[in-house]
Parts: sequence; structure tokens; C-alpha cells
Amino acid sequence: MPDNNRAIVHMDLDTFFVSCERLLDSRLIGKPILIGGNSDRGVVASCSYEARRFGIHSAMPMRMAKQLCPEAIVLRGNSGTYTNFSKDVTDVIKESVPLYEKTSIDEFYIDLTGMDKFFGCHKLASELRQRIIKETGLPISFGLSINKTVSKIATGEAKPNNQIQIIKGTEKPFLAPLSVRKIPMVGEMTYKSLCDLGVKQIKTVQEMPMELMQKVLGKNGLSIWKKANGIDNSPVIQYHERKSISTERTFNRDTTDVNKLKSIILAMAENLAYQLRRGNKLTACVTFKIRYSDFQTYTQQQRIAYSAMDHSIIPVVMDLFKKLYNRRLLVRLVGVKFSHLVEGGHQINLFEDNEKHINLSNAIDTMRERYGDRAVISAAGMDAKTISRWNPFTGEPPPLLANRRL
Repeated sequence: MPDNNRAIVHMDLDTFFVSCERLLDSRLIGKPILIGGNSDRGVVASCSYEARRFGIHSAMPMRMAKQLCPEAIVLRGNSGTYTNFSKDVTDVIKESVPLYEKTSIDEFYIDLTGMDKFFGCHKLASELRQRIIKETGLPISFGLSINKTVSKIATGEAKPNNQIQIIKGTEKPFLAPLSVRKIPMVGEMTYKSLCDLGVKQIKTVQEMPMELMQKVLGKNGLSIWKKANGIDNSPVIQYHERKSISTERTFNRDTTDVNKLKSIILAMAENLAYQLRRGNKLTACVTFKIRYSDFQTYTQQQRIAYSAMDHSIIPVVMDLFKKLYNRRLLVRLVGVKFSHLVEGGHQINLFEDNEKHINLSNAIDTMRERYGDRAVISAAGMDAKTISRWNPFTGEPPPLLANRRL
């Protein structure tokens, strides 16, 4: 039976990247700020509330944003700076609560169930929020309710820099007047499908039979119906920072086939980069490993700007392979590792990557989610037939591709 006496807090740092920049330069306070790529193909990673009044939003092409608000100040952004600020906030939360989950660089769930016996959950959450503001200087909002979904939506209603508690039993009336777009997992396509049905308010979904939602939108429809009705039993999962992910291939027969080697290495790098994006992670260090038939093993690593994008990572992996490969020797094993991992995937990538790369990457990842990791692959990686679906962030090993430490 679900526990309806839970106390779940969702905390979200307000316009996080902009807030970090304003801490570093107070002259930016009160001005429309755009953060992201400044090239013709650049996109907005984050924008201030002053810029949002012009209709600007994250992931919008930068050229369009500048047309909407010509006076906006455009900043390139620094992923390392934001990661450090995020760590400061995480440290405060870690010291203050028994159980928390970090879902992105600027977002947290905290389970305070049972704490009301000692402190009062709302009081504890309020004091934690004030401590974060005081110690880091960053504005943060929270929602408190009996589950993750209602708390996340409440945080959205609390912003900017505020807090809301949804008293147990009032979840449905709180959600009813809001747009269905407020429901986590309702994106553009699902919203359009719901609008075609005449569904724009959460209240309408609440009044629909669960079976109808399931019939129209399948499994997704059932999840949306539950969330619209304030039903969400998903737990807060204790946060542990994973420092690296890696994969290796030991050949049945040692080889000097350079085309085969390149194909497999490319496929391994491509697969790991995809796993980073699935886990909402970025890497700042790429390592390549090669072992020859005489068991001599060589590794080399290279620091890179935080990324989870194929076009940023794969050339580095291939370059490291070229530096270490000796054509005269039989190769027994090759391996790739990404380390110095941080949270916050897609948003930080917007600093470095343009519309074309992001749209292509999103489209390919969607195909892989639906049809499997090998549904869409680089032509050069087609020889690597045994790379298959796995998730290094849940610890599930691939059936045919070893996941070992380098």
C-alpha cells in the first residue's frame, strides 16, 4: 500500500545559471540575461525572468531570442562555475537532511517523512531553504506535499524564490486549474495530442476515465492520469555521485585489423556518450586503453570541456587511439572511460552545441529509447555487432559488452 503520510520536498534553484552569473557580477541584476551559444546556430541555455517577459525560453535559437529582446546581455556561460555552485548547494542539503535525491545540476528531492515528529516538515524545509540562500547567495524555491509529482508542480507555482506547501488531501483541487503542460512528462507532442482531445486543464484529465486516457495515449496516458490525480508512489532515491563510466572489449582472437578496431572503439564511445545523456551526466575527462597480445597495457587521457555529445567526445577518443596504437602488434583489448562526471546534462551542453547538433542528438536518442541502443549508429561503427542495451547508472551490465574498470 502506498504511504500517504510521506513528506516530499522538491527544491529548484531559480534561473540557476543566471543567478550564478549575478553573484559574480552584480551589474547583471535586474537586466535581461541570455546564457548560451552566441553563434548563428547557438541556443539559449538559460535566461532571466526579465528576458522571459519577451517570450524567450531555454533551448530557443539564440538568434531568435536576440530578435525578441535586442537589449539582452548575452553570456557564454561556464559549466565549471555552475558545477561548483551546485556542489555548494548539495553540501548544505547533505548536511541537513537524511535522504535526498539530486536529479539535475539545480534540482533536488528531499524525503522528510517522519521528521514532523521532531521539527515539523514545513519548518525544516523553510529553514533549509533560508540556509541555502544565506550560505550560497542563490535564490531557491520549493514545493512540499505527499509525493514527487505534486511537489515538483508546486515548486513551479512557487517561483520565483518562494515556497508552497500542499496540505494532504488538497492535491487534486490544487492541480485542477493548472495547464496539463505543468504535468511532468507532458512535452510538446503529448500536449498537442491532449489539445486535440480538448484537454487543456488538469481538471479535465481528472474527470476522464483512466481507461480512456490509457486507450488514447497508451502507457503514457495512464501515467499522466495518475499524476493529474496527484498519485505518485515513486521513492526518493539516495543520491550517490558516480565518478566514471567505462566499457572494455577483449577480443576472442587478437587482431591487427585497424578498421575493425576503429569501428568497435567508435561504437563504444558512441554508446557511452548515449548513456551519459540518458543519465543526465557530462564528462570532463576521456581515457582510452589498449592491451596488446603480450599483455603490455597503455592508457592515455585527455581533459575536455564538459560534454555528453558525440561530436565533442568521439574525435578525442579516436585521437587517443591513434597516439597509442602500434600497427605491428596484435591487440587483445580496447577500452574507453569517461570520468569527472557531473550532473546537469542537456542544459550545459547548450553552451557548446548548436541547434543542429542538439536536434540531431535528441532525434537519435529518441529512436534508441524506442528501438534499442543499436537502432541508430554511425556507419563507421557498424562492425561492432555486440554492443547492446545497458545502463551504467543502474549497474545493469550488458550481456555481451563487459563493463569493467579501466
